[in-house]
Amino acid sequence: MKKIFFKSTIIILPILFSGCSLSLNSLSSNFKPKRDLTKGIEDNHITRILLSQYREWKGVEYKYGGNSKNGIDCSAFTQRTFFKLHKKLPRTTYYQSRIGKKVKKHDAKAGDLIFFKTGRKSRHVGIYLDKGRFLHVSTSKGVIISTLDNIYFKKHFWKIKRVLEDN
Repeated sequence: MKKIFFKSTIIILPILFSGCSLSLNSLSSNFKPKRDLTKGIEDNHITRILLSQYREWKGVEYKYGGNSKNGIDCSAFTQRTFFKLHKKLPRTTYYQSRIGKKVKKHDAKAGDLIFFKTGRKSRHVGIYLDKGRFLHVSTSKGVIISTLDNIYFKKHFWKIKRVLEDN
């Protein structure tokens, strides 16, 4: 019994390791870094402020109820960002979702609030940039830019609200 196990191990291990090295080599040769989602964003007063906020807060971790560089939640980030746009927003996603004018997805403009239903009672908010890109606080990656063509965001999209008067 031991001889069979030993012989099969000698045969199987090289196959397994060659498979790993092949997949590692093919991964490294085909690896492409994620595209820079800040490229090609329309340049205007609103997007300059939004991208400035992104650069300042990029990577700050998500923290439920957080409102600082030690951790921030999605509604605090939108509230702080809109303060830079000289617009006061309520503190919570629930109240932010109740203000402004509802707009269709294809009519979204930079600075519009974009909302997602992420659970039975939980909601998420971000700030629309352009071409399906939006700025928000991810629970796993912190402050980032994401796209609406992401399967998760397609599935959970709820609505877009315009809260800036000059938009």
